[in-house]
Amino acid sequence: MDHIEVSGRTREEAIMKASVKLETPSDGLDIEVVSEGSKGFLGFGSKPYIIRASKREEAVVEEPQRPEQPEEIQEHEDKEPDKEAPVKKKTKEDKQKKEGRPIEVLTDDQKIEEIKERAEGFLSSVFEAMPVEVQMESVYDKTDGSLTIDLSGENMGILIGKRGQTLDSLQYLTGLVLNKGKSVYVKVKLDTENYRARRKETLENLARGIAFKVRKTRKQVVLEPMNPYERRIIHATLQGNRNVETFSEGEEPYRHVVIKPKNR
Repeated sequence: MDHIEVSGRTREEAIMKASVKLETPSDGLDIEVVSEGSKGFLGFGSKPYIIRASKREEAVVEEPQRPEQPEEIQEHEDKEPDKEAPVKKKTKEDKQKKEGRPIEVLTDDQKIEEIKERAEGFLSSVFEAMPVEVQMESVYDKTDGSLTIDLSGENMGILIGKRGQTLDSLQYLTGLVLNKGKSVYVKVKLDTENYRARRKETLENLARGIAFKVRKTRKQVVLEPMNPYERRIIHATLQGNRNVETFSEGEEPYRHVVIKPKNR
């Protein structure tokens, strides 16, 4: 069987990349470690984790089937789908009412610049303490009132962290600083090297591949723990699938998605 060599910052990332490239769930791969790599010091001088992977003979399957008629995307975070009543999609207004914040989008350019400076100022202090040199580009979206900050520089892997945990933490803290004592809520989106889009695509491909395996084996698969955003990607990707259903179980930070065959 032909094999491929794949590298990643961690063993998990390398295996996930191999799973996507070979369109096969990770437990359907034969994996050989080529190099365990090294973390270096604070991310500098690090070496990638390299594996050699190939499909197991019994794992060679046809292309996963995509749903013919996707249903409306719903979030399955608290109950199993077969016990869950239809849920109305939450709007931005619903969310802001729950948070007690007025629905308002800034149009004053001076106030927008002040928001950018406050967010970038906080992040600059964090990066100086690390220390790491980072360039920032901030864009305020006047359609939904969000602030997107794109980070660039060398060794951005240290800011992403394992499965994006460091990037998520920085995003959360920046949002707290930016909205403290303010009457209008500004959602902060932090990204670097297009990580968010790449991670989303990886999870979508992984979900489809595992769903196909579940359909063939009629056995459920438990995924690794993920944050709420990543779990929603898995749920949304398989929402219209006629053969499998998904639900989340466990407590944070170990809450994970389970993909199981539908009862017919």
